[in-house]
Amino acid sequence: EGMAEYYSAELAVKVRRGQQENALKCRSNGGTLALGYRVGKDRTYEIDPDKAPIVQEIFSRYDNGESMQVIADSLNERGLRNQLNRPFRIAALGKTLRNRKYIGEYHYDDTVIPGGIPQIIDPVLFDRVQKRMDLNKKASARGKAAEEYLLTTKLFCGHCGALMAGESGTSKTGAIHCYYKCGSSK
Repeated sequence: EGMAEYYSAELAVKVRRGQQENALKCRSNGGTLALGYRVGKDRTYEIDPDKAPIVQEIFSRYDNGESMQVIADSLNERGLRNQLNRPFRIAALGKTLRNRKYIGEYHYDDTVIPGGIPQIIDPVLFDRVQKRMDLNKKASARGKAAEEYLLTTKLFCGHCGALMAGESGTSKTGAIHCYYKCGSSK
C-alpha cells in the first residue's frame, strides 16, 4: 500500500513535469481545442483552415456592432458547429471573444508565451472587441431599452455612489417619462 502511494505521487510529479515541458515548447497538453485550431503531428498548434474563418467572422461581426445572440443565431442557421460539433451559444461566443490564443498567446497554468501559437486575429481588432465587451459588461441591459439613455455607465448616485440606470414610466395620461434611477434602490 505504501509503495502504491509512493508510485502514484511519483507518477503525478513526472506527468506534471512533462506537461510543463510541453508548455515551454508551446505544445498541446490535451483538452478541448479552441475553435479555429488543430494539433499537428508534433503536437503543436496549427490553424484549422475550415474553422479559422468562422473565428474571424465572429470577431469582425462583433466589432461591427452585432450582438452575440444575432451572431450565434446566424451561425446556427447556416449549420455551422463549434469544436464539439454543437450549436453556437452566447456563453461559448463570449469565451471565444475573450480567448487570447487568437492573438498568438500560448497559455498553460502560469506559463504565458506571446507568439507561441499561430495568430488568427489581429491584436488591434482583439483590443477593440475587448473594449466593446467591457462596455457591454457594465451596461448589460442597454440593448433591452427602447430609449437611448446616454448617461448609462457615466452617471453615479450622489448618496451611495452606485450606477444610475435609465428607466421609463407611463403616466395616467399615457405619456412616457424617461428618468434615471439609482441601481441600489432598484
